Amino acid sequence: MNKDAKIYISGARGLVGRALVKRLQDEGFTNLITPTHTELELLDQRAVHDFFAKEQPEYVFHLAAKVGGIMGNKTFPADFTYENTVMNSNVIHAAHENKVKKLLNFGSICIYPVKAPIPVKEEYLLTGPLEYTNEGYALSKITSLMMCKKYKEQYGDNFISVMPANLYGPGDNFNPQYAHVTPMLMGRFHEAKLANAKDVVVWGTGKPTRDFLFSEDLADGLIFLMSNYDGLEHINIGPGEETSILELATILKEVIGFEGELAWDTTKPDGTPRRYLDTTKINSLGWKVKTPLKEGLTKMYKWYVENQDTIRKN
Repeated sequence: MNKDAKIYISGARGLVGRALVKRLQDEGFTNLITPTHTELELLDQRAVHDFFAKEQPEYVFHLAAKVGGIMGNKTFPADFTYENTVMNSNVIHAAHENKVKKLLNFGSICIYPVKAPIPVKEEYLLTGPLEYTNEGYALSKITSLMMCKKYKEQYGDNFISVMPANLYGPGDNFNPQYAHVTPMLMGRFHEAKLANAKDVVVWGTGKPTRDFLFSEDLADGLIFLMSNYDGLEHINIGPGEETSILELATILKEVIGFEGELAWDTTKPDGTPRRYLDTTKINSLGWKVKTPLKEGLTKMYKWYVENQDTIRKN
């Protein structure tokens, strides 16, 4: 990508979008298009088509999504399925119609079968049933991946799909109804610290494992892939190692300075027992994660403390 290339970033104010915009600006890219939700409703097919026809972006990072943790997906499964399917379809088709040079479609680790072998390789897609709690969201992401693949096969469009590990970082969603495990626990530990509570309740047993990817590392990886990967198949991005929920909670406890105990609520679901991505493919291209988990969580917590007023309003 040339530094003056016109680049559209959907979801530019989300966790990944914020990190990506900052990284692109730091690297000297000057022509970024980042409309807000009120300026461009991605559920409106005509609005999306008109936007692409007017702006004519050369490159697209499609990051926008309706996202949430276990609670959000369990409470609003139809909304997660419908809104993500429509948004993805509108953006990908508009990019095709307007001859975008390259589109990067942002996926999710939940596309893989709940009992996929560990670590999860790209070829395990569609080899078994999905985790039920986020099945609708996962299906919408699989559909977007297949759209990119089929548009490339039929029309030669340079559309690629990237499947990330579990994300965290500054600007994350701390709303208890939608938050993923890292911001959810960070909020609980912070409030418990202020209240001098004796313990913090953590859902499940602490045994499940995940791989956690810092948003700034992800932004670096997305730019790398936009410049270095044109494959037909999707590609994983992550640290290539697993961390248990117990380990995550223990590190967060230390980073935040909470001196109480961990209380495990085993009546709540664990979700998928083990899950982390095989990153052999992206590593072979020359990219690896740079930020250790504790360092990333420390940066995230600093942002959290400094942005309490904004977080409470949301």
